[in-house]
Amino acid sequence: MKINSKIILAVPKGRIAKEIISLLASINLEPEKDFFEDEKNRKLLFNTNTKNFFLTKVRNFDVPTIVAFGGADFGIVGSDVVNEFDYEEIYSPIDLKLGKCSMVLAKNKNKKLDIDLASIIKVASKYPVATQNFFENKGKQVECIKLNGSIEIAPQLGISDMIVDLVSTGKTLKENNLEIVEKINDVSSSLIVNRVSLKTKSDDINKIIDLFEKKIL
Repeated sequence: MKINSKIILAVPKGRIAKEIISLLASINLEPEKDFFEDEKNRKLLFNTNTKNFFLTKVRNFDVPTIVAFGGADFGIVGSDVVNEFDYEEIYSPIDLKLGKCSMVLAKNKNKKLDIDLASIIKVASKYPVATQNFFENKGKQVECIKLNGSIEIAPQLGISDMIVDLVSTGKTLKENNLEIVEKINDVSSSLIVNRVSLKTKSDDINKIIDLFEKKIL
């Protein structure tokens, strides 16, 4: 693949990284060796085997912001994060179908709680926008307590009635005595594009989008 413009793809650290690398390999994009050496290397911008194509590895919740503000032309990130920020500067052309899971509402399975009868519900989540929207659509008041990790502990500590979080196998919920009350939506990783890059580097951007589409569809 020949790329004429400088293109940067922002990818998240963490569990989905292996799936992303496999997808990139399927379109003949391979990062330099340093990309895989997390413990030894603090580098954040990496070369690939394709001239002018670079990868940057950042925190999951930073991917949309970096793409929206033009730090990267592309990003790969969960639809949960994209929807939480809802940047106008971002266009999401493809669901890559990676890292599939569900966003759910859950509660302590030993505690009775009727959402319809409660006047206000305290919910812990790292997704305050999604949580607020979900309860607003039900016509219910919610107090959202934002946590960035260990969401499942919140009901046990008495700081929330319920949680909104991502679930794949449900093992973590079970180990923390929680049960799913309702599924909010399905989540998977999407390819996101900076709208300015789409205009100024249209040939290269569309070429890359086409490659991803052929692998996914």
